[in-house]
Amino acid sequence: MFSKILIANRGEIAIRIIRACKEMGISTVAVFSEADRDALHVSLADESYCIGPAPAAQSYLNMDAILMIARFCGVQAIHPGYGLLSENPEFAQRCEQAGIEFIGAPADVMRKMGDKDMARRTMRQAGVPVVPGCDLVATLEDAIREAKQIGYPLLIKARAGGGGRGIRRVNGESELAAAYRSAAAEAQSAFGDGALYMEKLLLRVKHIEVQLLCDRKGHVVCLGERDCSMQRKNQKVIEESPAVCVSGELRKQLTETTALAAREAGYVGAGTIEYLLTEDGQFYFMEMNTRLQVEHPVTEMVTGVDLVKSQIRIASGQPLTIRQKDVRIDHHAIECRINAEDPANNFRPSCGQIGILHIPGGPNVRFDTALYQGYSIPPFYDSMIGKLIVSARTREDAIRKMQAALCEMVIEGVNHNAQMHLDLLCEPVFIDGSYTTDYLANRKA
Repeated sequence: MFSKILIANRGEIAIRIIRACKEMGISTVAVFSEADRDALHVSLADESYCIGPAPAAQSYLNMDAILMIARFCGVQAIHPGYGLLSENPEFAQRCEQAGIEFIGAPADVMRKMGDKDMARRTMRQAGVPVVPGCDLVATLEDAIREAKQIGYPLLIKARAGGGGRGIRRVNGESELAAAYRSAAAEAQSAFGDGALYMEKLLLRVKHIEVQLLCDRKGHVVCLGERDCSMQRKNQKVIEESPAVCVSGELRKQLTETTALAAREAGYVGAGTIEYLLTEDGQFYFMEMNTRLQVEHPVTEMVTGVDLVKSQIRIASGQPLTIRQKDVRIDHHAIECRINAEDPANNFRPSCGQIGILHIPGGPNVRFDTALYQGYSIPPFYDSMIGKLIVSARTREDAIRKMQAALCEMVIEGVNHNAQMHLDLLCEPVFIDGSYTTDYLANRKA
C-alpha cells in the first residue's frame, strides 16, 4: 500500500480523497493555486504546495508543476479526482514514466474510451448496442450527407467531449451548418480537438449509468445503476440510485453488458458506463467515463462500498475483495448538486464570502463540500460548492429526507440553488420517477 499520495485537484473532491487517505493511514500532499491559499483542502492535507496562478491552465492543469512537487515530496501515487487531469492520458503516461502510480485508468484505455468515436466502435465490436449515428465527419458536406441517413432531430458531438461541451441539437437541415461550426469551435477551444460525429437524438429517454470496479486480475464488479436524467444543458442536477425505471431483469442485462464492455476495453480502476434508456426498455451505450464520477456518493450510500478507497487499493495492485454476488442494494439514495448560482437570473454564477453556514445532519445525511464560515468562493472555477446526499430504506423516505435536509441547509453570502432542488423534489414527475433528460429544458418556470 502507498504511504504518501498527492491529490491533483481542489474543492470537495480533494477533501474527499484526503479523508479516505487519512482513514487508510496514508499521508497526503495537496497542491493549490494562488486563489486557493485559504481553501480547506490546503489545511487538511499533511503537506501543501502552491503550483501557480489562479487560472487552472497555469496551476491545476500544469503537469510539470504537479510532477515536480510529486517528486520533491516522494509520493508513490497521484489521485486526480474528477475533471481537470483525471481523464488526460498524457498525464497518466507521464506519471508512469516518473515512476509514480496514476490512480485511474491506464493511459491507453483513456485514449481509446476518451475518444468518443473510437469508444463507439469498440463497443460495437463487443456487441454492445450504441446510439444510431455515424463515425467522424470531416467536413460540413460530409455532415449534411450523413445527417440525411441518420434523420432529424440529431446531435452533433465532439470526439473529445465532456461536461456537456461540444454538443449541439439539430432539428433540421437548415440548422446544421451553424450547429456544426459552433460545436467544432467550442470543442477546439475546450479540448484542443474540433473533430465531430453525429448521433440520432433519442427523445424522452432516461440517462442511466452503471458504476464498475475492475482490478488488475481481470475481476469486474458492477455496483448498480444511477438515474442521472434530471439535467440542465447536458449537466446533471440530481442523481439517484437505484433507478425506478430499471426492473430486475433490465438490471441484470445492464450489469452483464457493462462487465462485457469493461473487459473489452481492458479497463482497470473505477469507471462508469453511461446509457440512454428508451421508453420501450431498449438501452444504448453513450460513453464511458474513465474516472471517479461527481455522483459516486450515491452508489457508496446504497452499497456500502467506498469507491475512493477501492481506487487506491486497485492502483496499489490489490485485488477486489468483493464479487458480483456480494453486491447488495437495500437502500435508496439521492444526490443534489448545490451550486453557487442564481436560478432566477439565468443561473448566473455567484461568488462571495460565506457568512452563516449550517450543514444538515442526521442519520444517512452527507454533505460533501469545501465550504466553511468566512471562506471566499473564488470566481475562477466550477460553480459547484457541495453535494447533498441522503439515503433511506425506500425512495419515498429518501425524497422526504432530502426535502428535510434542503430545508435545514443555510448558506449565506452567495446565491445558490437549494430552493430549486426543493421545488424539483416536490414535482409529480420526480415523485413518480417519470422525468426524462428533456424535462428541465421544457419545464415552465
